Amino acid sequence: MTPNALLAEELRRMEASQTYKYETPLRSPQGGRVNVGGKEVVMLASNNYLGMSNHPAIRAAAIDGIKRFGYGVASARFLCGTQTIHQQLEKKLSSFVGAEDTILFSSSFAANVGFFSAITNEKMGRETYKDVIYSDRLNHASIIDGQRLSRAEVTDKKIYEHNDVAHLERQLEEDKGKDYRVRMIATDGVFSMEGDMAPLPQLVELAGKHKAMLFVDDCHGVGVMGKTGRGTAEHFGLVGQVDVTIGTLGKAIGGSAGGFISGTKEMVSYLRQKARTYVFSNSLPPSIVMASIAALDLLKKDRSIVRRLHQNTATFRREIQALGFRIIEGIHPVVPVMLGEADVAQKMSAELLKAGVYIKGLWFPVVPHGHARLRAQISAAHSSSDLDRALSAFEKVGKKLGVI
Repeated sequence: MTPNALLAEELRRMEASQTYKYETPLRSPQGGRVNVGGKEVVMLASNNYLGMSNHPAIRAAAIDGIKRFGYGVASARFLCGTQTIHQQLEKKLSSFVGAEDTILFSSSFAANVGFFSAITNEKMGRETYKDVIYSDRLNHASIIDGQRLSRAEVTDKKIYEHNDVAHLERQLEEDKGKDYRVRMIATDGVFSMEGDMAPLPQLVELAGKHKAMLFVDDCHGVGVMGKTGRGTAEHFGLVGQVDVTIGTLGKAIGGSAGGFISGTKEMVSYLRQKARTYVFSNSLPPSIVMASIAALDLLKKDRSIVRRLHQNTATFRREIQALGFRIIEGIHPVVPVMLGEADVAQKMSAELLKAGVYIKGLWFPVVPHGHARLRAQISAAHSSSDLDRALSAFEKVGKKLGVI
């Protein structure tokens, strides 16, 4: 069988099992409502948590970035791809998350891949060494892929059950006498498929007790969690107590593209030298950099944006449960509506789109078998009427399909 025939067979299998992922083109900018096929629908599938993807101030800043600094830099940072605005954005991000320094990447996926391969694959003073990473079972795919690049001969990789501090502590205690060079605890701050948060206070305590580096991917927390949107650390009153923070500019902060790593000056300087996804990639274009600066400034200036997001989230979580749907409890704007099987999630997603709500289903391998769901994502851009319209559609479709 030829390679193309093998691919075609696998595609047919995915379609038959109703696990094939279809793309739905939008005819409008991202927002609380979008245009699909000439019809206006409520958007419940976007990471546009703060409604900044099409905010006038963000658009104006992006245009200004092109006017002042051009369309692209055509270079990696260490060659000729560093503009003053890149350094300005890095300083603002450092201040925002409570770190000494920050390094920008083309995406948060690239940031995670670059981080693990740089930290655990280099000798850094030892002729022979062994590192260990303790990773939450439900960590994001980019963390998993980054850890796969950590060479097995020099890095032990251990999985602890999701948010199970006791299990993690047992692993740390069992390894207490081992001469590991680097001990690292790696977790999402907010888990994107569940909408729940890592037990950060306990993780900070364990990291300190066992002299481990605490790594937190807070892509779904930065701009979202905490009173002022500074992330999961702010929510728990732990700003400045996380060793490594991964964030994104592609969700709450502007909703475009780009990722970052914040930490100590030494760590960031080291990553500038060793992170391959940084050294060998073009730096972010000026439009994204300037728009991200504007997004941070807007977030600092207008505290009502985060409050509106939190209020919308609380309303939707309360009302969707009142209709009879089962969700995963929490306070994050990711609200998983649990349906069980992939075909149910597929059908309900399609029916909701007809009823005026854009939402996508998630199933294996994105989530475990039998845990298929619709992932509702609430935004500050949603009006009360948007939420009412969405909830009405959920009730109608839920009853039609026998879900409620």
